[in-house]
Amino acid sequence: MHPTPSTSPDAVPPLAGRREWIGLALIALPCAVYAMDLTVLNLALPAISADLQPTPSQLLWIVDIYGFLVAGFLITMGTLGDRIGRRRLLLIGAAAFAAASTLAAFAHSAEALIALRALLGVAGATLAPSTLSLIRNMFHDERQRQFAIGIWITAFSVGSAIGPLAGGLLLQWFPWGSVFLAAVPVMLLLLLLGPSLLPEYRDPQAGRLDLASVALSLATVLPLIWGLKQLAESGPHVAAFAALMGGLSLGAVFVRRQSRLAYPLLDLGLFRRPAFAAALTTYALSCLAMFGVYIFITQYLQGVLGLSPLAAGLATVPWALSFVVGSLLAPRLARRWPPHQLLAAALLMAASGFALLLLTHDLTTLPVLIVATVVMSLGMAPVFTIGTEIVVTSAPPERAGAASAMAETASEFSGACGIAIFGSLGTWLYRERLLASLPADVPADSATAAGATLGGALAAAAALPEATGTLLREAARLAFTDALHATAAVGTLLLLLAAVLVRRMLTPRTQP
Repeated sequence: MHPTPSTSPDAVPPLAGRREWIGLALIALPCAVYAMDLTVLNLALPAISADLQPTPSQLLWIVDIYGFLVAGFLITMGTLGDRIGRRRLLLIGAAAFAAASTLAAFAHSAEALIALRALLGVAGATLAPSTLSLIRNMFHDERQRQFAIGIWITAFSVGSAIGPLAGGLLLQWFPWGSVFLAAVPVMLLLLLLGPSLLPEYRDPQAGRLDLASVALSLATVLPLIWGLKQLAESGPHVAAFAALMGGLSLGAVFVRRQSRLAYPLLDLGLFRRPAFAAALTTYALSCLAMFGVYIFITQYLQGVLGLSPLAAGLATVPWALSFVVGSLLAPRLARRWPPHQLLAAALLMAASGFALLLLTHDLTTLPVLIVATVVMSLGMAPVFTIGTEIVVTSAPPERAGAASAMAETASEFSGACGIAIFGSLGTWLYRERLLASLPADVPADSATAAGATLGGALAAAAALPEATGTLLREAARLAFTDALHATAAVGTLLLLLAAVLVRRMLTPRTQP
């Protein structure tokens, strides 16, 4: 176990050396694989369907169970790493991830694949909190730590961006199981080099893991994520609201239990630290806005502008690259401005990118949309990089794993809320605007399909006579553009609110 450097005001934090930077490169690889696993499977679904012949419900669980269990186990794994050692937990998770990936590649039934995807989710939940808390212990100099966290965030961004591309290349030449096997060499490399390159750290005062809290955390998170996903996909219905209410009720029980434990699974005391609360709130609001608007941008590119999937993908490349650039530039900006000024300015920049989306209306505005997403990314990147660094470092070193898990859990919840809330709002606005301008001669069944989704409207228009189909198509595109504008306006307001909050909560208080 590596000791924590002196926290005396006069002590100079030691600089990281070659071992730490190589270790950072090593832990960035599984982070990229973790992000790839959230997206790479989508392209393999047709081949999986043909081979395993799952039911529609089973196919949805094959896709969703991974993300559900990642979100459900983040808090548990973050706290568990503080107890048993962050390197040990990371290596255990890597071994489990490699084993489950290998077995999943050769699964012979839908049930087996669902079970193995669930195990991948549990193993994947060890990666983010363990790697981020290790960075907290490997890089004690503030500037180096900020740059290292920028690399860490970039790894997730790159993994998400190249997931579909890597999956497409593999599926071009190999069976669907190859999308799982791609993760195995990376995890084996981590297992081989991790013990010599990564330091070990754990809380020497940690108590035993409270299994009742683990069960309550899962019983809270899983229904909430499922309910939000159902709202986003199917709109308001009884089952979704029942899941949300059940999750919230159990969440209240979970929080009460944590307040009574000597060593809780979720340290509520962290929220009394202004820097921690401000950074986590800002992070959550930013994820809420970004995920909520992103689902409309991707549909707009194909459904309104008529771009092919490849062209739409290429149109999002500047967005991804700008996020990488912004993440790497954030530490340099942090040297010039204090956190409250930098984060507020970055949020204002991101808000201006969201506001630029209000200028989109037809094919000629594709360059405007690309510029808007670039500005959004350049503004968001410092919020995630510096905000994450504040969350981790404002917690005591022995609770860095728990703090890291809270940041990731906030991201998961906010992303799910963004998709559900913005999706519901945008879908409602789209349907109302479309029905108000629907051509009179559109049949009732076509109108119903058109009001459900933009894709349904385009498919219905293709089946109608040319003149009527053209009118329906244009009405649907205008209605969806209005929905995009509305969600972009809400996203802009959320980021402006976050800018005000971070400015007020992080501004140093002057002594009387």
